[in-house]
Amino acid sequence: MWQKGWRDKVWSDLKQPFDFLIIGGGITGAGILREATRAGYRSLLVEADDFAAGTSSRSSKLVHGGFRYLKNAQIKITLESVHERERLLKEGRGLVSPLGFLLVNYQQDRQPAWMFGIGLVLYDLMALKWGHQHYDADGMLDLCPQLNPHGLSGGYRFFDAQTDDARLVLRLLRESVREGGAALNYAPAIRLLRSRQGEVTGAVIVDRACTGASRTAEVQAGVVINATGAWADGMRLRIGQRACLRKLRGSHLVFPARRLPLARAVSILHPRDQRYVFAFPWEGTTLVGTTDVDHTSSLDIDPAISHEEVAYLMEVVEKAFPEQALKPQDIQATFSGVRPVVDTGKADPSKESREHVLWCEDGLVTVTGGKLTTFRVMAVDALKSACARLPHNGERRSRLHKRHRVLNEPAGDEILRQSLDGATRLRWLGRYGEEAAQVVAAARPGELERITTSPSRWAELRWAAGQEAVVHLDDLLLRRVRLGLQLPHGGIDLLEKIRGIVQTELGWEDDRWNQEARDYTNLWETCYYFRQEGSS
Repeated sequence: MWQKGWRDKVWSDLKQPFDFLIIGGGITGAGILREATRAGYRSLLVEADDFAAGTSSRSSKLVHGGFRYLKNAQIKITLESVHERERLLKEGRGLVSPLGFLLVNYQQDRQPAWMFGIGLVLYDLMALKWGHQHYDADGMLDLCPQLNPHGLSGGYRFFDAQTDDARLVLRLLRESVREGGAALNYAPAIRLLRSRQGEVTGAVIVDRACTGASRTAEVQAGVVINATGAWADGMRLRIGQRACLRKLRGSHLVFPARRLPLARAVSILHPRDQRYVFAFPWEGTTLVGTTDVDHTSSLDIDPAISHEEVAYLMEVVEKAFPEQALKPQDIQATFSGVRPVVDTGKADPSKESREHVLWCEDGLVTVTGGKLTTFRVMAVDALKSACARLPHNGERRSRLHKRHRVLNEPAGDEILRQSLDGATRLRWLGRYGEEAAQVVAAARPGELERITTSPSRWAELRWAAGQEAVVHLDDLLLRRVRLGLQLPHGGIDLLEKIRGIVQTELGWEDDRWNQEARDYTNLWETCYYFRQEGSS
């Protein structure tokens, strides 16, 4: 589908007008393309960087109902999130997985345990299923022996879900493209096209992935949808609107699972500000997060964790798991994402609403805010607003209101059963959907083996390099196959072996590979690695 020459084919089709031009290739844009394509609209998505390169590959990896939002009385988004979580659990098996949570209460916490219980009753009622249970201190230690027993008063067990955020975006995009949609990464919209009346009618896009002379195209569309997340104000400023968003950075620590082995997520109140902070197992590692601070740096620069954020997260790690004796030098990797919320001027960033917002300004439809879990709700809301600007077509509009699967149901295949164990088969059906059998068929001898301690397999690198629109090495190692987070040193120690598998698939000469390897190493060490002050 995205084999050699695919960009040229898409580029040649840009002369014909589209119903929708979607700017932004994260989870919101991918969801909009999926819904628009399913409804029969001719749609194009363009992304300035790689698909999911922004917040949608740097999220907390949780598909959750937002239990902590109940503390701020954000009932609507919690209800939406719970319903969408349940839907994704049913339809995204292998990609969206149940995750047990322990909500831990210590005697020094300012929020009493009974408040946790009331919140969880409401949380379960929203999901129409009873999933939580109270435990005393001994019960919590049975469930998580690594917990600090001193001052532990008990807690609750409940359930949410987790995902591989970047792979969720890729699956949505690929299913959309197979059904007639179009998507281009490294194709920024450098200028909006406007009618004489000032209405937005399209955009000028440039191809930054081509190796020869750059090319541009004027893309006409019935409606332009701004789904650029934290970058949404930048697009709105081009048509004279004022900035409305507050950019908040959420940062995370990644530990090797052997240093913090957890069977389920643990959520506790930070001793400093009583915010919920969690630790949970993900992709052979343990994630700890998240912070919630104003991001004042330019969005043109990849975000990175600050020393203050590391200290903040290590403080809760030391409180919850003192026997693990974790130190900053145990951190395997870090990652930071920037999330947009409407700026209401609250002193505490965590109290800003996480509900999504929708604006229609001079023909530009902007949807931003929200969260990973509610991407489908955001997509449908945006398209309903956008459809009002198109010539009436009742049949296509009615499809937006029909209940359908978020993700196509993948079919099993004999080659999957013969080649993969049950857990890996489910994992691949989740990540690759209908293409899972093709990933197996493309594997060379030995490539179905695990990549050292990672749950990923060498064959996934070959498939992604040849089939998944990889333009740069970080696309491959940070988003298609998550080695940059799964492995020590971001997989840099394995680059020569990776080269032997993917260089031919990518079609890169030696000079290109060497430059990509240098660029990836620099990016990982700058934005995904924590270097202690004073170390070289």
